[in-house]
Amino acid sequence: MEKRFNITGTCIPAKHYMVNISSKIESITKLIENEEYFIINRPRQYGKTTTLFILYTRLKNDNNYLPIKISFEGIGDEIFEKEELFSQGFLDLISTNLSFISEELSDFIDKQKDEIKSLKDLSKFITKFIIKANKKVVLMIDEVDKSSNNQLFLSFLDMLRNKYLLRNEGSDYTFHSVVLVGIYDVKSLKLKIRPDEEHKYNSPWNIAADFNIDMSFSKEEIATMLTDYVNTTGVKLDKEYFSDKLYFYTSGYPFLVSKLCKIIDETIMNKESLEWDNEYIELAVKELLKDSNTNFDSLIKNIENNNEVYDFVKEIVLDGKNITYIKTDYVINLCTIYGIIRDENGVCKLHNRIYEQLIYNHMMIKVIRKDKDSSMFEYNYKAHFIEDGMLNVKKVLLKFQEFMKHEYSQKREAFLEEDGRLLFLAFLSPIINGTGFAFKEVKGGEEKRFDIVITYEKKMFILELKKWYGEEYHKMGQIQLGKYLEQYGLEEGYLLIFDSRKSTNASGKTEEISINIGNKEKRIFEVYC
Repeated sequence: MEKRFNITGTCIPAKHYMVNISSKIESITKLIENEEYFIINRPRQYGKTTTLFILYTRLKNDNNYLPIKISFEGIGDEIFEKEELFSQGFLDLISTNLSFISEELSDFIDKQKDEIKSLKDLSKFITKFIIKANKKVVLMIDEVDKSSNNQLFLSFLDMLRNKYLLRNEGSDYTFHSVVLVGIYDVKSLKLKIRPDEEHKYNSPWNIAADFNIDMSFSKEEIATMLTDYVNTTGVKLDKEYFSDKLYFYTSGYPFLVSKLCKIIDETIMNKESLEWDNEYIELAVKELLKDSNTNFDSLIKNIENNNEVYDFVKEIVLDGKNITYIKTDYVINLCTIYGIIRDENGVCKLHNRIYEQLIYNHMMIKVIRKDKDSSMFEYNYKAHFIEDGMLNVKKVLLKFQEFMKHEYSQKREAFLEEDGRLLFLAFLSPIINGTGFAFKEVKGGEEKRFDIVITYEKKMFILELKKWYGEEYHKMGQIQLGKYLEQYGLEEGYLLIFDSRKSTNASGKTEEISINIGNKEKRIFEVYC
């Protein structure tokens, strides 16, 4: 079987190109050595199950440890109805796992599990089992989210918590370490002490150590997967360039890194040349953003299913608000759990540029549906804006200005204030679709600049969208755009200004100006809407 880039399930070194995560495994192992109980809670497809597999394999090869890896996924709901069913089912899962590494201990469980009728019985049996094993037994439970909303499972966690505390006091024997794996942080769950005490709660897992290990891939770690790929296939590629670009677009999100590599390897690369061209990464990004997959579906569902989350994300991606990252805030914590945002120097930022583009596209489509009868859709885009195979950005802006003048009215003013930028993205999308790519970047501050970097047939264009906030801010914006052009080595940039002033005739105005940046002349084409 040929190795491949894997985006589903556990990654196996013999079957899949893999990132070397030995430093992460080392950090997790130290937690286990210190007898910690902890939760690996990260968003979907973040490498949790693969990390658990590698950790399990490492401990299995250490004679001091006895790792047990189980999951409640796929066993049905009946097990959670009674303590007897749960206790025996739990022991059956352990026995099955141990049958591959210790037949003696597996038989020990099988001979006694039918006598276990309650969590109290289970607690006593765990004590006997730990003594019998005579090793550091590490319990790993994957996919705990399926069980975390079940009272019986929480009572089970509470039992493990009590045994942990007694073990530390020298009054019991229990698992050396317990590792729970899922999306949500079980530590924050609440447990009702007794059915008749409706308002008394206690955390079933407040003993858990903080898990602060970065599970995303660094540039250096991404390079190790590319090295594995190159050594296996003989394909030529610039590892430094691609590891840097992969990180740039994904911020190290494991699924996205592997998915882009998979697209390049299986869809884009010329199999005869066996070489990755540098332009392949942008092509892969465009291909990925057209893709329908469970990761993207989950992201959009999590945004759409909660109005607070939707409004919060919109404030970040469209309004450029610098919102302080406070993990205890309900919405911020939820967005972090879902993988929508991350903490960047104390400020909430979209997790990665792929998600940013995906969310823009999703919000843009909603604008298109809202304006489905608009004259925007009457234009022959390719014929009108592409000349000699090249995008004419001036024509794009002038036609959009014409569209806005035609559509703009008092009754639509509120809509344009909020969605004018999305409306432009909806206008631009079919023009460059299939050939070009538009990457958005919001700049914070009072001006709330909204920059778009357009690539079309290997040529780059810098377009800035912003609302009118006065002449002083406008001049500052021109200088900022000029510096942005200098950064990319471009001579000309474009400025689209949404001007809602009623006392002027600015709407419909165009202007071409020149500014000097570092003794270099930069031209800016301005269009007012």
